[in-house]
Amino acid sequence: MELIDTHSHIYAEEFDGDREEALARARAEGVGKLLLPAIDAESDERMFDLARAEAGYCYAMMGLHPTSVNDNPRWREELQRVERYFAAPPAGVEFCAVGEIGLDYYWSEDFKAEQREAFVEQCRLAVRLDLPVVIHTRSAWDDMCDILEAETTRAQESGGRLRGVLHAFSEDAATYERLRACGDFLFGIGGVVTFKKSALAEVVKQMRLEDLVVETDAPYLTPAPHRGTRNESSYVRFVAMKIAELKEVDYEVVAEQTTANAKRIFNL
Repeated sequence: MELIDTHSHIYAEEFDGDREEALARARAEGVGKLLLPAIDAESDERMFDLARAEAGYCYAMMGLHPTSVNDNPRWREELQRVERYFAAPPAGVEFCAVGEIGLDYYWSEDFKAEQREAFVEQCRLAVRLDLPVVIHTRSAWDDMCDILEAETTRAQESGGRLRGVLHAFSEDAATYERLRACGDFLFGIGGVVTFKKSALAEVVKQMRLEDLVVETDAPYLTPAPHRGTRNESSYVRFVAMKIAELKEVDYEVVAEQTTANAKRIFNL
């Protein structure tokens, strides 16, 4: 039964010693595709190289991460770079989404205006391109909900659509319902759902399987029973297993539905 890891940084330096082995382990565990979120110009080439080497298995995104806006006097140049790549993709690379983009006030609240501007601009780019967005949110959920409500309405009024995935979702049921009401958004569930006393576990019980995709965020947010070690895409099965336990359904049901959800939203 196929799974899709919808969020993996397996191109990162943490995998330089055993990337091929990590990919082989993912395949052996039934992971049929990996989606690679962009961060900024410093890691672009690493991601492109992997997407080319693993064409049909690893799919690249393009976008500017919110923390790469912080204290970066050239962040608008980075946004222009994102647009240039969509206009003329690197040889052998097709982009499946605008991502990873969003808001992150955890490290600093000094760049809220800049992050919001970058996020809104990239959402509007996604609407023009008719591509999904992959959204990172940390310590900024109220602003995120406000912006998505406004931007989905704006897109609809212009005859377009804003859709995508709320990566690493770990908020409460009320936030889930508010974001669901915005339109066609799915929720990326990762290793946090497997943690002991995870509040997300109770929320997942109330979420519809039709709204979920599974992810690792490798090498981060490693699920139990491997918490404390480097995460990798083969571990996405532990996330699916936990969702199955919480929803009281067979693992195959979760795998089939989350894979179908990912294929639809990313047009895979």
